[in-house]
Amino acid sequence: MTETKTRSPELRLAEGAIADLRQDLFQDAFAYRPMAPMRTDGRLTRRLPGRLKAGAAWIPHALVLGAALITFMAGFTETGNAGVLLSGLLPAVCVAMTLIRPVGAFWTAMALMPVNAVLSGEGPWGPSTFFSHLVVLFVVAARTRPRAAAWMWALTLVLGLVVEGVVTGGDGGSSTAAMAVASAFALLVVSLVQVRREAQHEVTVQRTVTAVERDRRTLLEERTTIARELHDVVAHHMSVVAIQAEAAPYRVENPPPELEQVFVTIRENAVAALTELRRVLGVVRADDYEAPDAPQPTLADLDRLLANVADAGLVTEKAVTGAVRELPQGVELSAYRIIQEALSNTLRHAPGATARVEIGYVLGGLGLRVVNGPPTAPVKPSPGAGHGITGMRERVAMLNGEMTAEATAEGGYEVTAFIPAQPTGSGASGAAVEQA
Repeated sequence: MTETKTRSPELRLAEGAIADLRQDLFQDAFAYRPMAPMRTDGRLTRRLPGRLKAGAAWIPHALVLGAALITFMAGFTETGNAGVLLSGLLPAVCVAMTLIRPVGAFWTAMALMPVNAVLSGEGPWGPSTFFSHLVVLFVVAARTRPRAAAWMWALTLVLGLVVEGVVTGGDGGSSTAAMAVASAFALLVVSLVQVRREAQHEVTVQRTVTAVERDRRTLLEERTTIARELHDVVAHHMSVVAIQAEAAPYRVENPPPELEQVFVTIRENAVAALTELRRVLGVVRADDYEAPDAPQPTLADLDRLLANVADAGLVTEKAVTGAVRELPQGVELSAYRIIQEALSNTLRHAPGATARVEIGYVLGGLGLRVVNGPPTAPVKPSPGAGHGITGMRERVAMLNGEMTAEATAEGGYEVTAFIPAQPTGSGASGAAVEQA
C-alpha cells in the first residue's frame, strides 16, 4: 500500500506563490504586448469632438513617451555626454519599452540597477534611474494585475538592498528606502484603481447576465400567457369536432360500418387531444391562475375597450378599412390583445396624449396600427413590468406575422402589425351565399 502524504498548508501556499510569480513575471516576459488605445466613452472624453476624441485615445502613450523624454533629459543634465548612455538613454528606453513589452521593461530596469551602482559607485539609483524605475513600476502595474505589482515591489526592494550592501556597504540605504516608499504609494494607487475597475466590470457583466435572464424569463411568461388564452379557443374547436363526429352517423340513413368507425376514431382522437391540452395547460398554469369566466375577447369587443380607456383619460379614435369579416378566433384574440397593450402603454408612458387605432381588413390578413402623440403631462414612473412589447411580438410571431414598434418623429409612439389570416369557415360560406 502506498501512503499518501498530505502537504502542509504553508507548503501549498509557498508553491502557489512561486507559481504566481512564474506566471506573472517570468512566463513570456519579453512577449510583444502593445498598449491598447484608451477608451473614449468616459464622462469627459465622450463629450469631445471627433478628432479630439480620436486623439484622446492615445493620451497614455504620449504620457509614457513624455516620461521617457524627461528621463533622458535628467540623465543628460546629471552626467553630460560622458555618461548619458547609462544614466539617460537606457533608462529612457526602459520607460518607452513599457508600451510594447511591459514585463521585459521591468527586468531591463532591474538589470540596469546593479550596473549603474557598480559604474557610479554611488548606489543603485541616481535621479534619472530613480524616476525611470518608478515610472516603469507604475506603467507595468497598470498593464498587469495587482499581484504582479506586489511581486515587482518586493523584488525591487530586495535587489536594491543587496546592491547597496555589496557596492556601497549600506551607506546608500536612504535611496532604497525612498524608492520603497514612493513605489509602494504609486503601486497602491494603481492597484486600487485596478480593483475598482475589475469590480465595475464584474458588476456590468452580472447586470448583462441578469438582463438576459430577465428577458428570457419575460419571454417564457408571455408565451405561457398566450398559451393559456388560446386554450379556450383550441378547446372550443376540439369540442366541436368531437360533438360533430359523434352526431354525424345519425344524420346519414343506414351509414356503412366503415363510416361509423371513422367517426368514432375522429371523436376519440378529438377527446384525447382535448385531454392532453388540458393536461399541458395544467403544467404551465401558475398557482394563482384563475380561469376566465367569460369567453376570450375578439375585435367585436373593441368598442368596449375604447370606452374603458376613455374613462381612464385616453381619447382614442378608431378607423376601420376594408370589408369587415369574421377571422379565426386566435387572430381576433391576438389582435385585441395587441391593441389593448398598445393603449395601456400609451396610458402609462404618454399621459395626456391622444391615440388612434386603425384596423385594415385586407385580402391576405389583418393590418393593425396604434399610434399616439407626445405626452402633454409629466411622465410618472411606470408601474408596468415592461413585458408589453415582448408579448405583442410573441403573438405576431406565433401567427407568422410582422410587427414594428418605434417612436415617431413627433415624439409619440407607433405600433404596426400585419397578421396573415383567412376567413373562417362560417365567414367564407356566408360570403358565398351573399354572392349567390
